[in-house]
Amino acid sequence: MNKQNCWEYFRCGREEGGENVHELGVCPAAVDTSAQGLNGGMNAGRICWAVAGTLCDGEVMGTRAEKERFCGACDFYRMVRAEEGFMHYVMYKPEQILD
Repeated sequence: MNKQNCWEYFRCGREEGGENVHELGVCPAAVDTSAQGLNGGMNAGRICWAVAGTLCDGEVMGTRAEKERFCGACDFYRMVRAEEGFMHYVMYKPEQILD
């Protein structure tokens, strides 16, 4: 199964070399190597809800805490959760659990 990263799913154009990088900047999820492989994604592409500064509903979102109330209703989040089952990383990357 080919698992989509958030920038592929949403076609936001904020991945490195994407069409909207000049206007909106590179998405932190696309370059966050600390999350490489989590939920089967590239960088933080399948745990974007745990990364500040990602694009949600056309707006750049702030901190992880600010995002928590919105991400549970996101279709991409729900898709990752369904694909990964019980063992998916829900709201935190491993190093965030220790924070």
